[in-house]
Amino acid sequence: MSEKPLKNLEDVTIRFAGDSGDGMQLTGMQFTTATAVFGNDLSTLPDYPAEIRAPAGTLFGVSGFQIHFGSRKINTPGDVCDVLVAMNPAALKVNLSSLKDGGIIIVNTGAFIDKNLKLAGYQSNPLEDGSLSKYQVHEVDISKLTANALQDMGLSTKTVERSKNFFALGMMFWMFDRPMDPTIQWIKDRLAKTPDISEANLRVLKAGWNFGETTEIFTTRYEVRPAKLPAGKYRNITGNQAIAFGLIAAAQKAGLQLFLGSYPITPASDILHELSRFKDFGVKTFQAEDEIAGIASAVGASFAGALAATTTSGPGLALKTESVGLAVMVELPLVVCDIQRGGPSTGLPTKTEQSDLLMALYGRHGEAPVPVVSPTTPADCFYMVFEAARIAIKYMTPVLLLSDGYLANGSEPWRIPSSSELPDIPVKFWAEKEGFFPYLRDEKTLARPWALPGTQGLEHRIGGLEKQHITGNVSYDPQNHDHMVRLRAEKIERVVEDIPLIRVEGDETGDLLVLGWGSTYGAIKTAVAAKREEGRSVSHAHLRYLNPFPRNLGEVLYRFKQILVPEINLGQLLKVIRSKYLVPATGFNKVEALPLRSTDIENKIDEVLER
Repeated sequence: MSEKPLKNLEDVTIRFAGDSGDGMQLTGMQFTTATAVFGNDLSTLPDYPAEIRAPAGTLFGVSGFQIHFGSRKINTPGDVCDVLVAMNPAALKVNLSSLKDGGIIIVNTGAFIDKNLKLAGYQSNPLEDGSLSKYQVHEVDISKLTANALQDMGLSTKTVERSKNFFALGMMFWMFDRPMDPTIQWIKDRLAKTPDISEANLRVLKAGWNFGETTEIFTTRYEVRPAKLPAGKYRNITGNQAIAFGLIAAAQKAGLQLFLGSYPITPASDILHELSRFKDFGVKTFQAEDEIAGIASAVGASFAGALAATTTSGPGLALKTESVGLAVMVELPLVVCDIQRGGPSTGLPTKTEQSDLLMALYGRHGEAPVPVVSPTTPADCFYMVFEAARIAIKYMTPVLLLSDGYLANGSEPWRIPSSSELPDIPVKFWAEKEGFFPYLRDEKTLARPWALPGTQGLEHRIGGLEKQHITGNVSYDPQNHDHMVRLRAEKIERVVEDIPLIRVEGDETGDLLVLGWGSTYGAIKTAVAAKREEGRSVSHAHLRYLNPFPRNLGEVLYRFKQILVPEINLGQLLKVIRSKYLVPATGFNKVEALPLRSTDIENKIDEVLER
């Protein structure tokens, strides 16, 4: 048989989709790992339902994993996909709108039975009625081929069925010339205690590859050459993993023990899981009964001299509010990681949203300002949580980090920094007995002393009742309260001296500045670059520090005729920017519980510029 032609592509977007029990997240992550090993730049979007075990074949039980990879810099998981791997009718129906015209569909025909078609709401079989004519459809009975590969192993029907995702993975490894070795090793390591399952998955993976190699269905293979990335040692990393590693790195650079007190909550739970693996680094994790116990334990750990952190999502942050206020009052370092998710109450726990900015800035009783930071990409979660820890220790304050579900579960290649590349985090526990008072303040930062409990001569009161300036005695004096409130606010304002100026990508002045924060970075960057190539007068600035703002933000905003603020909420940053700087800012807001699409931002840029 003649070798199939190899077509070179600069980038490609693939979506794997199936039932929540079909292993689509596993399939996607293994394809991602192989792609990272190959040397492509990439961005991923796991998209799975809140009902993890929804009835098989139903629309609300569809799980998807999208990966965008290329030989150039990749900023988003892709607006539309080039290839859709659909394991059943429901997966096809839910995800077809995300496939570009002329795109490739690889469909498991074994699942297109009457029962599944009805569950998906199809009146007729889309593989037969011509409704897919504008796509390149490859029909593969993955279920049957998987069963054939395992027919002599004596496995249960359920076990055979659960292996079919590796057949699809093997096909895609072949089609896009990905190395199988990382996945083969992963199977051997992960399933070492169940050799029959290990052998089954290895067989099916290789069967998928061989099917791609020998079948006449696929006439072309695709090559996406490695990207030119800065030299270094890389690994694929999710945002939650990056937060865990960043906290460990900060503790190491500060010479402190890391303590995490947390209640498991989607999508933050993986940070707790990840940190629990690092006891060798002196990490202590405490899985609390509830959100309040989680943060209260962290406040206690901070008082005892640890680098303390707690992790949560929006509903949990609401419950932690009183304890954040306590940490503000007692002025102890604390890192609070809020991994935002969609909706009030339980809402959409597996979906992304930038829903908690106003709660982070203002959502506490009394006057309780805290620094707020936000990463831009999964890898940036490492650096921004490190920053949060550094600021918390230097200024003796809780710091809020706003990640979200997209950053938490999405991934990208991360160049692992050496310890020498990271700044030291100086820690000075108060040791002088003479002249000690708990609310003495550093002249520059206004930080109070960090005195360890149990140190003779340094006994002091902390607690939620207002304290007298300097002495720390309980005080109900009106003038003292006014003084302490203003001091705590001034301390947070002084953090501005410790954060970098905001940079403008593009011209320093012009018709339009697109201002973003957090996870909208990739979509905005891509959209602005596209418009600038068209000759539009548009630039981009992105906020990683949300309280205080960079000291040059106002100056930057005033240099542009119009400001556009895209957000995955109804305009929370927009409200703050308008009120603080009084600029003609316009919002672009979607709350579909999905990342913004760069093409939608492009259209909004055109609309604003043509007014």
